[in-house]
Order: sequence, then structure tokens, then C-alpha cells
Amino acid sequence: GTIDEGPFSEDLNGSNFTYPWPVKLYKFRSQHQDLEMAFMDVPPASCSTPNNKTAVLFHGKNFCGPTWEATARELLNRGYRVVLPDQIGFCKSTKPAAYQFSLAQFAYNVNNLLTVLNVSTATIIGHSMGGMLAARYGLLYPDKIDDLVMVDPLGLEDWRSLGEPYLSIDDIYVTEHASNYTTIRTYEQATYYVGQWDPSYDVWVNMLVNIYKGSQGEAFAFNQALTTDMVLSQPVVYEFPLLKTRTLLIIGDKDNTAIGKAWSPPEVQAKMGHYDVLGKQAAAAIPNCTLVEFPDLGHSPQIQAPDRFYEALFGWLS
Repeated sequence: GTIDEGPFSEDLNGSNFTYPWPVKLYKFRSQHQDLEMAFMDVPPASCSTPNNKTAVLFHGKNFCGPTWEATARELLNRGYRVVLPDQIGFCKSTKPAAYQFSLAQFAYNVNNLLTVLNVSTATIIGHSMGGMLAARYGLLYPDKIDDLVMVDPLGLEDWRSLGEPYLSIDDIYVTEHASNYTTIRTYEQATYYVGQWDPSYDVWVNMLVNIYKGSQGEAFAFNQALTTDMVLSQPVVYEFPLLKTRTLLIIGDKDNTAIGKAWSPPEVQAKMGHYDVLGKQAAAAIPNCTLVEFPDLGHSPQIQAPDRFYEALFGWLS
């Protein structure tokens, strides 16, 4: 693959959101097609002493690279180089008409990007779907990781084994295609922020809405349906004992995320998404794992209570 440094139009691959640092494109062939992975690659802050470490931040399913901006700035101020990719199908990256989405393919794409960027090892930090991807990355490329951080990752349980019924990709697409500010905020308020809402959260909802309503909205909705099926059908929980990396697991105990809960019967819903239990189970299964729990926080502690999140993250990294 090759790196294209632009500049690019504001509306890039269906997203018109303004990113905090210059966007670059990693252009590569995958599954018989030419793809573009958007990313930001930011050098350490000029006021910091470079520590010769690179942090790579994996976004969640309803987020993009820029959602990590505040955490990225904290890393930059501590001397890290920070790379923030948008996965294929998301945000400013290509929205393929057809693609075999897999966590392994995402990990492979990122590993190839880092190779082109001459990053030999990195601190991997992933949230939600990005946390599930971080686990898969750790399993596939343990020698490429300095530290592994998962923040309220998806995949701490296998929802299908709990009785989540199969919903076809076509049916998931119908729901995705109907997404708007109200549906996204309602979901995030209940799941991410423990029923609370701060106006500062709106920027991330609107970033997502603008992709659904944008120039590639239909392709994005279909990709979202495909990646929902991906996380449901590609569990990582059974492989946690195989993780070799030093791992930090950060959990908001009030998180109740469970993919497929919306179309599961009540008796199945009751068994799903108990992060106050799932965090402890995962930490016990992962060999070299430190667990930090926030009893009062939900799915996105880095947004809901950033100072407490940074204290946990950097206390462990240092």
C-alpha cells in the first residue's frame, strides 16, 4: 500500500466531519478492490519529550478516529506519537459495496498500515468494537504490541450462545438505514452515559448522523449492518486465555451494551450486558491483566469522566 497525504475535500468517503489533525489515506488492495483507509498520524507535542513510543487508537462502532481526540492530546503531551485510523466501512474510509468484514481483516489492515509507517511496536488502545478489535490484534500480533488497553470492549460475552436470535443482515440494514439523531442519542444516553446527557456529547452523535445522511449514507448503513453481523459471529471471549500481552481492562460497571439485545426475547435480554460481572470474568481469563472498574460510569468512561480515565490509563502505562 501507499500513503496519500492529500489534501482532500472536506467530504471524504461520505463524511464531512472536520478532523482535528490532517487526514491521510492509506491506499491498498484488499479482496479484489482498491480501498482507502483514512487516518491521522500525529507527532508528539512540541512541549513534550518524545518517548519513542507510538499509540494506536481504535474507534468504536458508533465513533470515529476524532472521538479519541482528547485522549490523543494527553498521549501527545506525554511524548507519544499517535495514529488514529478509521476502519474500512467507517467514517472517512472507503464504504465498500461488498466486503468480507472481519476483526482479523481489520487487524491485518492496521498492521500493514503500521508497517508502511515504520511503526514496529505500539501501544494499542481500543474502545467498544475497537476494544474487541484490540483483543483480536493482540492474539494475531502479540510481538507488535507494547501494551494493550481495552475500554469497555464488545465481545466480553458471546451473545449468540446466550440465546440472541439470528437477525438477517437485510433486517439489520433496515434499522441502520433509519438511524437519526433521536435514535442514536436515545441509545447512547441509555448505554454510554447511564441515562445522563451533556451537550458536549452531541458532536459525536451529529458526526455519525451526517454519515448516515451523507453522500454515501446507504453504503454506510449497509456496512454498519455487516459489521454488526461481524461482532455477533466472531467472538473473542473464548481466546482471552491466549492473550500474551500486558493488558489493561477499563470497565464502566453501569455499561449494559449487548449487541442483538434489541431483538432478543426478555429472558435473553436479562442475561446480557452485565459489565459489572463481565469485566471481572474477562480479567480473570486474561493472563497478565489489570482491571480498573468505575462503578458509576457507562460504556464510554473516556468521554463521561476523562480525568478519572486518564488517571487510570497513565497510572498503568507509566
